[in-house]
Amino acid sequence: MSERLRKILTLVFVREPGKILLGLKKRGFGCGLWNGFGGKVEKNETILQGAKRELVEECGIQADVLERIGLINFEFENDPVIMEVHVFLTFHYIGDPVETEEMKPEWYKDGEIPFNQMWPDDKYWFPYMLQKRKFEAYFLFKGMDTILDYWIKESLNDCCSSVNKII
Repeated sequence: MSERLRKILTLVFVREPGKILLGLKKRGFGCGLWNGFGGKVEKNETILQGAKRELVEECGIQADVLERIGLINFEFENDPVIMEVHVFLTFHYIGDPVETEEMKPEWYKDGEIPFNQMWPDDKYWFPYMLQKRKFEAYFLFKGMDTILDYWIKESLNDCCSSVNKII
């Protein structure tokens, strides 16, 4: 069995008590959906460095302290690449969110998160993240809207897997 290629990505959620900052994706993958802030880890960059950089680039916020809260592997039918997404959480940040070419940030109360305008998997793993429970998850998608298979579990480790090949 051949080794699958992995694309290493980050996803950062900025929190304040009872609310969360989400960004409306304005272009590219996930356009039109609300999400956290993140993207591809660049060559010669650690996962944590990539998460911090993406947060600044996408909404102008700087966070020195990020807690790794989850690891999600996404597979898309007929795509050989696994998307390995490292999910981070922070309550400690500097700056005010600003709209960028990529994202339009907006605060949402925990009970008013717009799941109907987000990726369909979010409703499954968001409760873990909102409760600060570390988790690992897997989702197999058909297209962008249909989940064919998934699992999610609470994790007692640091939510990291070994990475053999980054693309």
